[in-house]
Amino acid sequence: MFVGHYAAAFAAKAIEPKTPLWTLAAGCQLIDIGWSSLVMAGVEHASADPSLLGSTLVLYDMPWTHSLPGAAAWSIGAAVLCLLALRQSVWPSVLVGFSVFSHWLLDLLVHRPDLQLYPNGPKVGFALWNYPVPEQALEIGLLAVFGAAWTASRKALGRAAWPAVLFIAFLVVLQIVAMLTPPPAGQIGFQSALTILVIYLLVTALAALADRRSKAA
Repeated sequence: MFVGHYAAAFAAKAIEPKTPLWTLAAGCQLIDIGWSSLVMAGVEHASADPSLLGSTLVLYDMPWTHSLPGAAAWSIGAAVLCLLALRQSVWPSVLVGFSVFSHWLLDLLVHRPDLQLYPNGPKVGFALWNYPVPEQALEIGLLAVFGAAWTASRKALGRAAWPAVLFIAFLVVLQIVAMLTPPPAGQIGFQSALTILVIYLLVTALAALADRRSKAA
C-alpha cells in the first residue's frame, strides 16, 4: 500500500473540512515517515527481493513503527501533537490520530505477514501484495472514491475543484512511477530510505498547497 493510504486523509478531510489537509496527509503516512527515518538511523531494517510478486519489499524488522502497539502509540502521539502544538480543536486532532492508525489497518490487508501484534509476538498480514492487479485496483479505487468525496466537499463549500483533481492525479502518477521503479535488490540503505522520506514530505507540502483557499469560478 502506497498512495492508497491517502484515501484516509481525503475521507477525514471530507468529514471535517477545517482539518488542515497537510496534517492528514502527514498523518496517514506518519508510520512510514517514522519507518524511513528509523531505517536511515539503522534502528529498523528492510530489504528488497525482485523475485516477489507485487511489492518487492521484505519488511522483516520494524517493531517500532509497524507493530500494533507501535501504530497505536504513533496515532495517540499525533493526536496529542495536533491538539497541543498545532492548537487544533479536539475533533480534527482525533481525525489525524485515526488517519495515522488507518495506515496499519490498510497495511494489514496488503502486507505479507510482517506486522507484529505485540513485541516478539506473531506477525500478521493478508498478503494482497501477492496479487498485484487486485492490490493496485484497491489502491486506486480507494483514492478515487475518497478523493471524489473530498472534491465534492470542496465544491459544497464554494471552493475550486481543480487543486484537488491535480493533487489526486499527481498521486496516481506517483503510484505508477513507484510500480515501474522498485528499489534495487538487497538491503534498503540510507539513500533509499532518504528518497522515500523526501517523497512523503513532498506530498505533504503539495497537500498544503492543494488545500489553499481558492473560490470556484
